[in-house]
Amino acid sequence: MSLLIGLLVLVLNILTFAVVARAILSFVMPLVGPTPHPILLNINALINQATEPILGPIRRVLPTMGTMDFSPMVAIIILIAVKGIINSIGR
Repeated sequence: MSLLIGLLVLVLNILTFAVVARAILSFVMPLVGPTPHPILLNINALINQATEPILGPIRRVLPTMGTMDFSPMVAIIILIAVKGIINSIGR
């Protein structure tokens, strides 16, 4: 059981990191220019594919607030809360 909990916590940590990376890349990609390096494009596409199942439903529920997207912040809070619940079950 402890191995399963450890694996779930690891997956949640990776997802949290991916959401943070996506938020950072959303600011960096427009600054890179019209033709970013292909490796940066591939990393951006991979992170978008990994996080869209989490951020998409949150985006549909959250009201729009101009051009700001608060779904990564909400997703991080949810991921941290789920991780806390899983950690408390494992004790």
